[in-house]
Parts: sequence; structure tokens; C-alpha cells
Amino acid sequence: MAQFPRYAIYYAPPAAGPLDGFGNALLGYDARSGRDVAFADGIVKVVPDWRDLTEDARKYGFHATLKAPFGLAVGKSEADLIAACAAFAAPPRTIPIIRPVVAAISGFIAVVPGDRSDALQAFAADCVCAFDTFRAPMSPEDRARRRPEALPPRQLEYLDAWGYPYVMEEFRFHMTLTCRLEAARREPILSMLQARFAEIGLAQLAVDSIALFRQSDPATRFRIIGAWPLASSAAR
Repeated sequence: MAQFPRYAIYYAPPAAGPLDGFGNALLGYDARSGRDVAFADGIVKVVPDWRDLTEDARKYGFHATLKAPFGLAVGKSEADLIAACAAFAAPPRTIPIIRPVVAAISGFIAVVPGDRSDALQAFAADCVCAFDTFRAPMSPEDRARRRPEALPPRQLEYLDAWGYPYVMEEFRFHMTLTCRLEAARREPILSMLQARFAEIGLAQLAVDSIALFRQSDPATRFRIIGAWPLASSAAR
């Protein structure tokens, strides 16, 4: 059984910004307030089962995973984790800047980088390593839910080492918008979401903060309990 509360280190776009509004309105949830929000205008009319297609993503809130959800290790507290987030964000570093696009990734639709970013890959790897001492070991049930028998060797190695298979070179930055869809169903929805995304006019995105999300129990959604801007080495 998963240990609760669970925590995660995510990237969340700036509050009340265009990307934040875009994602929250599509998922119908604001992870900062912990409240439902109205779906984007007309989305349910165009896709009548939109609520179902976004049910799983809504549980986590609009985000990109940096350190996947974990229960706290023995001897660690929420206060310790909050202090570690602040300490992690403080040293100057290269801030990854991406060209965000809406695309399909492993059958899901998500906001992803339009081009590879080595700075983003390195930043994500830093997050995985820096917070691993806070992660309680996986239970056998949690490991089984990751379907280890279906993972390639490198991802299986990462699952056992870091509690999540999609880290290091396997990491792919993505901000999920839908569940996995069959190709015939996915293509018209993807085109519609790409058109909506174009309307917000977001040409680049600085991944310049981290947010700490908390899920209190299996029946509740993740909420943001803290956020920290990253110090930029370019500002020195």
C-alpha cells in the first residue's frame, strides 16, 4: 500500500499566468486553491466525455514531474522537506528555457518542449537525486503497479534505484492534459488543443521554479503547499 501523505516535487507554471489558466481550465482543477474550476469554454460540448478523459490528470493538478510522488522516509518530516526545497532553489543555476508545444507523448496529450533541452534534463536529474533521501522505499504493491515486467532494463534499474522509471536520460518533461487515447480518438482532440494553445501565444517557457505538492490520502487530490523560484546564474 502507498504511504500517505504523499509528496511530489513538480514544476507548476506561474500563478494566474496564461499557461496556468490554460492547464487549470482543461483539467477543471486549481492545485493552488485545491478547488474545482470551470472547464474551458466549449470543451465539454466538443468532447462530451472530457471530464472522464481528464480524471486522472485532475488528481495531480497541472504540472510537470521532477520528483515523482513518494511517502516520507523514516525520520523525515514535512518541515524538513520544505526546508530542503528552499535550500535546493537557492544556489544560482542555469534556468532551462523551452519552446512549449502541445503534442502526443506515449498516447497522452501534454504540453512538452518543442526541442530537446540539455539544461532541463540536467535540472530534472538534480531534482531526482537531491530529494531522494526523503523518499520512503517502495512497497511491493507500489512496485507492482509500475508493471516492472513490461519495463526495459534501464527503466527497471531506475525504478529500483529511484522509485520511478522515467528519470535521467529516460526523463521527458510533460504537463499532462488527457489520459492515454487511441490514435483515432486522439488526433482530433490533439488538433483542437493545439489550436487552443496557440491562442495564448506562449512562445517560450522558463522552468524557473519548483513546487511541493501534497496528497493527504487516497481520496484527495494533490495540492501545492509551497513554491520556490530558482536563483539564476545569469543574474549574477
